Amino acid sequence: MNKRIYLSLGLLSASLIAFQLSLMQLISAVQWNHFAYMVISIALLGFGASGTLLAFTRKWFERHAEVALYLLMTLTGVAMSGIILFSSTLFGKFDTYLIFADFLNVKYLFLSYFSFFIPFFLGALAIGLIYTQYVSRIGTMYFADLLGSGLGGIFLLGLLWVFYPVQLPAVVAILPIVAGIFIIPKQWFKKLIIPSLLLLFLPVYLIIFPSQLPVSEFKGVSGALNMPESEIYMERKSPYGHIQVIEAPSFRNAPGLSLSFTGDIPVGDIIYSNGDWFGPLTNRAQNDEAHFLDYTTHNLAYIISEPTNVLVLDGRTGLHADHALWSGAEKVTIVEENKKALNLLNNELAFKVDSLFSDAKLRSVGLHSRSFLLADSSHYDLIVLPPIESFGGSSGVNALEEQYLLTVDAMNDTWNHLSDKGMIEVTSWMDYPVRNPLKILATLVETLEQNKCMEIEQHLVSIRSWGTITFVLKKTPFSSDEVSRIRSFCEQMYFDLVLLLGITSSERSAFNHLEDSSFFSYVDQIVSPERDAFYKNYDFNIRPATDNKPYFSQFLKLDRLSKLRNLFGQEAVPFLEIGYFITLLTFIQIALIAFILIIFPLFFTKWKGKGKVYTLLYFSGIGIGFMFVEIIFIQQFILYFGNPVTAASAVLSGLLISSGMGSLMSSRLKNNSRTILIILSLVIFFILFYAFILTPVLRVSISLPFLVKILFSILLISPVAFFMGMPFPIGLKHLDGHNNSLIPWAWGINGCFSVISTVLATIIAVEAGFLWVMLLASVAYGLALVASIFR
Repeated sequence: MNKRIYLSLGLLSASLIAFQLSLMQLISAVQWNHFAYMVISIALLGFGASGTLLAFTRKWFERHAEVALYLLMTLTGVAMSGIILFSSTLFGKFDTYLIFADFLNVKYLFLSYFSFFIPFFLGALAIGLIYTQYVSRIGTMYFADLLGSGLGGIFLLGLLWVFYPVQLPAVVAILPIVAGIFIIPKQWFKKLIIPSLLLLFLPVYLIIFPSQLPVSEFKGVSGALNMPESEIYMERKSPYGHIQVIEAPSFRNAPGLSLSFTGDIPVGDIIYSNGDWFGPLTNRAQNDEAHFLDYTTHNLAYIISEPTNVLVLDGRTGLHADHALWSGAEKVTIVEENKKALNLLNNELAFKVDSLFSDAKLRSVGLHSRSFLLADSSHYDLIVLPPIESFGGSSGVNALEEQYLLTVDAMNDTWNHLSDKGMIEVTSWMDYPVRNPLKILATLVETLEQNKCMEIEQHLVSIRSWGTITFVLKKTPFSSDEVSRIRSFCEQMYFDLVLLLGITSSERSAFNHLEDSSFFSYVDQIVSPERDAFYKNYDFNIRPATDNKPYFSQFLKLDRLSKLRNLFGQEAVPFLEIGYFITLLTFIQIALIAFILIIFPLFFTKWKGKGKVYTLLYFSGIGIGFMFVEIIFIQQFILYFGNPVTAASAVLSGLLISSGMGSLMSSRLKNNSRTILIILSLVIFFILFYAFILTPVLRVSISLPFLVKILFSILLISPVAFFMGMPFPIGLKHLDGHNNSLIPWAWGINGCFSVISTVLATIIAVEAGFLWVMLLASVAYGLALVASIFR
């Protein structure tokens, strides 16, 4: 049992991390990615609540430890399978968009919480029981725990290539059942081995016959499938997302098409990734036809000049690359991070786009666009950024998405790739209240100023259709001939000028009238030197995003909520910025549940001896600090890897494996005040060091091959993670020697504050930036250091 317990603990820990990551992928596919932090919180909530239960039932569990560990591990696997077995109930009745409109959705939200909570609670209870049983070997046990967790992240990355999101939890569920089989007590082996093996049939069945995944009715793929005669005819899995290709004969894609267009809009199939719009599959325009994008505001850059070398960022299915070739470009580079989609477009779906990606003038690159900008040294006549938002808006569902291509830092990188007369083109859908067009305008204006172009209107033009607005930034001033061509183009297409040298007020609403004409006043204020005052007074956050705060789609100002409620009504406000509202709601709910399940019950326990204040400050401090660092590392590595699940897997693996090594080393150190003070001081030093050097290091190494980046990221994280793995086992060993009745409470306190910290770290990052979260992480470890001094 003694040797097998390490293997079982490692397998169980691997399953819990892999299950956590698989839920992130699953929820991203059926709902929205801002629920990822909810999953992490629920996972840690299970760990915290298990500590509370152990505080009350420790003696009973210790008397029945062998059987209890077997049952807890196998039931963890069964509970993981149950998530998929009852997926129609969990995901089919709950929807993000309805939570503020229909109170019943709150009930289903809590049902989802409870369902996700169960497997983490059971698994954490098993781990907590192992810790209390083997506290004298806590260093090696904690090492096995963290090593298994780290390998679980790598394991999940591999699974993403083989299984669809709905199958992942069932695959992971096999691990805890196997872990339970390894530690079946000898006296129970003959009775339990056959039922245990039979339990494996449940996850295996769900892998072979996966449930139908109920997707939010507000996801793009749901809308497409509601069209007449539409159907999914191809599906592929990968870490980049669950790809679905839909045939929709009634679908047409022509964003902001001019009312002067009299031709036929091409019919094409559609690609969706994790239920979200990826791009249309459109046949290329023939020589005797007009490209329909010539009749949209997207064509503005080609009216201004004739770019020969074009770069299309986040090029998706190649529509804008095809338009560049149609417009006479001699060389086009398209950058798209979804390598699986690129592979399909080059092979199985090539006939759908007339072999566009085999064109000798086209080069496709499978990288995150920002990674490409940092690694590439070429210069381009035109750089096309991806369209912003969608028709009708997305209600702020992308508020917490790190959009590293739309920061001021990214725009400066883009500027540095322009040729002498190069241009940047970006198009946004118009929204109301106006947010996206104003924020991208502010980003472009500040980019010009940072590059010493103080005469903004000589370098920036903008035109507007009935639904879209396009901006073109030019490295050199616009000539009078170019200004004349822009005016003629707008007259022919029934577009309106927004920014242009010598513009008149009548030209701004010649064809497409706005109900609220204050938009033009907002534009003028952003272009003027007094824009800071406008940023401050405007009801939404339209200050440009930065790499430190890369949340381009986060517009909510918390101090303006009452004003927005008066303007738009109580029920309408959440739908303006629903992504951030959900996060705030999650934080309040998780904090309340954590207090009820973890802290409140502990007040009814009669503690003996001293050390309560030390236990509270020390274990809350290291819980907050660890999670703050983990969450910020994940968010910053999203730019590095270009994919949230890959970033989470790499960071968690590197952080936990290295922390496990630190835990193993801690078992050989003297458990005294001097040791813990040195360790905590080193942790604080490394956190402050990483707070200032991590971003520059990631920028320099971002062009490395994928596998090399995985290894490099683990090595980069290792120093701070190594020392972060020591305080927890050292703290438990201290309690074991002074007042071991506090050990379950320490486990619960650490879990509680870890739970709260996951969402709190995101809120602080949105409001103040990544740097402040790292600084506060060092303060949290400083709190633990102070507690150690006076323990």
